[in-house]
Amino acid sequence: MTLSPDTMLDIRLSTICSKHRYDSDPRAAIDELLAAAGHRTEILAHVAGTWSGYHGEDDYTRVLAEALRGIPGAERWVSVGKYRRGIPNNGATPLPPTPRLD
Repeated sequence: MTLSPDTMLDIRLSTICSKHRYDSDPRAAIDELLAAAGHRTEILAHVAGTWSGYHGEDDYTRVLAEALRGIPGAERWVSVGKYRRGIPNNGATPLPPTPRLD
């Protein structure tokens, strides 16, 4: 089974975020994300927002997380990233409520 082009782009954008997660200046990351996403701004917004929501509370990744929220449409997805961060790894704890995107 092969992954769809949308999924492959999502993975590529997420990888760029992770590569730049500890940068003190987020401009290189944002430039690379914009170039990689091209016209697929909805996928970029999804990745930027969920990544920011998931990693935004960490002192070391906060600079990039805040910059990602500036990407148009990203703020809508931050709650999804926070939700995913709250999911327990062992499955023994109940899941938190699913965020609403309306």
